[in-house]
Amino acid sequence: MNAFIASNFLEKGVFSSMSVTPHVNLRRMPMLRLLMPFMLGIGCQWYWPHPPSLLGECALPILIFLFIAYRLPIVHRFAYKQVSGFLLQALLFIAGSLLAWKQDVRNNTQWISHQTKPEQALLLRLEEPLVEKPNSYKALATVKGRYTKDHLEPLTGQVILYFKKDSNSLSLSYGSQIITAKRLQLIRNTGNPGGFDFQQYSLRQGTTHQAYLTLNDYQVLPQKEEAALTKAIYRCRQAIVETLQQYIPGEKEAGLAEALLIGYKDDLDKNLVQSYSNTGVVHVIAISGLHLGIIYWLLLLLTRPLSRQSWRWGRFLLIIAGLWAFSLLAGAQPSVLRSAVMFTCIAFSTVIDRKASIYNTLALSAFVLLCINPYWLWDVGFQLSYLAVLSILVFFKPIYNWCFFPNKLVDFVWKLTAVSMAAQILTLPISIYYFHQFPLLFLLSNLVAVPLSSLILIGEIILCALAFIPSIAVKCGQLLSLLIQGLNNYVERLDSVSFAVWQNLSISPLQTALLYACILGLTLWLLHQQTKAIRIALSSALLFIGLRALSFKQATQQQQLIVYNIPKRQAIDVIQGQSSAFIGDSALLQEPALYRFHLQPSRIHYRIEEQHCINQKTFVIEGKQCLVIDTTVVFQPQPTKPVIDLLILSKNPKLYLEQIAQASTIKQIVIDGSVPHWKADLWKRSALALHIPFYDVQEQGAFVMPF
Repeated sequence: MNAFIASNFLEKGVFSSMSVTPHVNLRRMPMLRLLMPFMLGIGCQWYWPHPPSLLGECALPILIFLFIAYRLPIVHRFAYKQVSGFLLQALLFIAGSLLAWKQDVRNNTQWISHQTKPEQALLLRLEEPLVEKPNSYKALATVKGRYTKDHLEPLTGQVILYFKKDSNSLSLSYGSQIITAKRLQLIRNTGNPGGFDFQQYSLRQGTTHQAYLTLNDYQVLPQKEEAALTKAIYRCRQAIVETLQQYIPGEKEAGLAEALLIGYKDDLDKNLVQSYSNTGVVHVIAISGLHLGIIYWLLLLLTRPLSRQSWRWGRFLLIIAGLWAFSLLAGAQPSVLRSAVMFTCIAFSTVIDRKASIYNTLALSAFVLLCINPYWLWDVGFQLSYLAVLSILVFFKPIYNWCFFPNKLVDFVWKLTAVSMAAQILTLPISIYYFHQFPLLFLLSNLVAVPLSSLILIGEIILCALAFIPSIAVKCGQLLSLLIQGLNNYVERLDSVSFAVWQNLSISPLQTALLYACILGLTLWLLHQQTKAIRIALSSALLFIGLRALSFKQATQQQQLIVYNIPKRQAIDVIQGQSSAFIGDSALLQEPALYRFHLQPSRIHYRIEEQHCINQKTFVIEGKQCLVIDTTVVFQPQPTKPVIDLLILSKNPKLYLEQIAQASTIKQIVIDGSVPHWKADLWKRSALALHIPFYDVQEQGAFVMPF
């Protein structure tokens, strides 16, 4: 939940029926106590898998004991209260483990865990409309089955399909069914140091394979298989996108409007998104509590005529229906569902006129979502969403009470500032861990971006509601375009400030945990005056500083050679200490988007401070001779064979390994990502015949060689 909504809802209105206090007592927060072992069970099952039979054997005696304990007289039941509580938490741990095991597609007996034979074909169904990419169309598909000789054998799993851009692919849409005999490829990571682990991310979504299909690789079936609700949602999203594009002038402005209203990000300008991220307001273009809060406020306003006691349940149902309809329309992301569950609980407590702990409500929403998909526990949006709300609940009041301003306007500005500061406290460590940066101007950006984006969101809702009146819609769209343009200009100007963002920060999971331990200790000391807590905070801070110092010392002594796995690109880093010499395509350094995606994670990982580009193809590191060949070279036999410790083959030169082997002694061959597949296969066959070890980065990931 963002500042503009939270600052008002914490003070009045939405949370008036809920108890909010910075003093968190776990004994009074039963949902928090139940959520912790449940999450622990999910995590343990992922990192240390154990069979469901073992879990069942452990759960059975616990269930028997709890059944007997709850049938005992109340005196004996009270004597076993602590034992029963411990066993209940153990049961929740087992439940979390079982749910995680069930959600893992690899444990499904019908999972497409191995490649099909060439003579067999797969039946696939598209689960979303096609998304246009620079060189293809992309869509997520579900495997329905595999055709054998006489029937369709059921299979399960999700795959990412890339279609060649042609007239046939344009006929595909949600629900289209295709038959293909193309061999599916397992999703692999690039293996580039510090890079995003796309394989693990996809696996947690249940997606494990991918394929690139041309016109001759698949056949479209005439009948579609569509779910009525999903089809309606996609049609509504498309209608909203078309409305915004029609009435809001400017591609940049329309793209941001689409993301603000329904989370449609395909038309967003990438450089603009980076500016929002650098200034700490990227949350305004991610559907979250801010959007649900505004929708909830609008629904309360529209249903005010039904506020009488006799109509309260009808009003409740209308509000909940509106909230969940918007959540589904916005893509049903974890942050959206979290807010939907929370506002549902808030609305329900208002109807029954009972005060509930907001911490319990927060924990309940997390428990519900993790029951739906336990792997949302690793979703960055899920983590940031809950940490931001928890941080606001704990720290807003103490920070807000630092100052008192009788002027309402000044007090409103201070309230927004206090909420922005509060939200940063618990999200700071995990933001640095994932995004390696900290926006230094987040207060200035949030003071303008959050209220203005809220106003724009309300205006977009009005625009869509009045789109059937073109004269009003045109004026509304022009006004929204001016507001969005002003917001974009403000954010981009802040981003242009030299100290707008503290970049290239790198911390390990252990260092992240130490930061949270330090924050927890300081919080307990400041809010509850616990002297032991300050010792925990100081110890964690000292250990964090020590680990950071050690990592910087190790960085000054490192020597690495990295051959990156970048499709159709040559990229080699020679790292010595905290400086890097780059050999490869200059476009990777000159284009910010390419650099941020492919090279920057590695530079952050190795703490590189100086980097320069060289054209040298031969170099020696620690006595090892390295040679890069990316153009046609003819090797002549020599009386004394020179030793090539590492031969890096790049691009598409006319080259015969037999000639090189006759003229020199090759100890290791590396084939980089710029080499065509057919040529890589040719060179690998030659290397096998010559008994020379080879490494293909396109199949095995980036090549990293320490010295």
